[in-house]
Amino acid sequence: MAASGLTPESNTNGYGSRKPEDQSLIEHWQHLADLADFALAMKVTLDNLNKQSFNNFMLRIGLNKGAVLAGVIGARKPHYDIWGNTVNVASRMESTGVMGNIQVVEDCYDILKEYGFRFIRRGPIFVKGKGELLTFFMKGKDKSSCKAVLGTTALPHQVEDVS
Repeated sequence: MAASGLTPESNTNGYGSRKPEDQSLIEHWQHLADLADFALAMKVTLDNLNKQSFNNFMLRIGLNKGAVLAGVIGARKPHYDIWGNTVNVASRMESTGVMGNIQVVEDCYDILKEYGFRFIRRGPIFVKGKGELLTFFMKGKDKSSCKAVLGTTALPHQVEDVS
């Protein structure tokens, strides 16, 4: 499990009156784009590892955005953990996903497409406790269409659009 943007000041209650194209909103969700970059880089790294070790390990990843509750749990072996609806839906995105894919809900899709991520619509799937949710598979990222902050490092999954 991984999380990003966990600060007391962060507010992830939606777009408000702004549209996703607004630069301030793009900067607001940079941590989500970084997490999506990390997920794609994990797939590339695992592919490279598989080629070098003659294995066929595969990942199934789920992403979601939203508020979480975080804290330390445990008296004998304390550890930091996060809980909440956001975590549950992300877990369901992983468990209902397809091996080798990164599955996201529509809210994540709406934000991440503005950062140049490429998606394939999977369609509605049944999610326990949530009903039908529209989901998408994240397939990669186009460097040239990225509206994010300049000066970011190119990662192995980013493809330069030369057309």
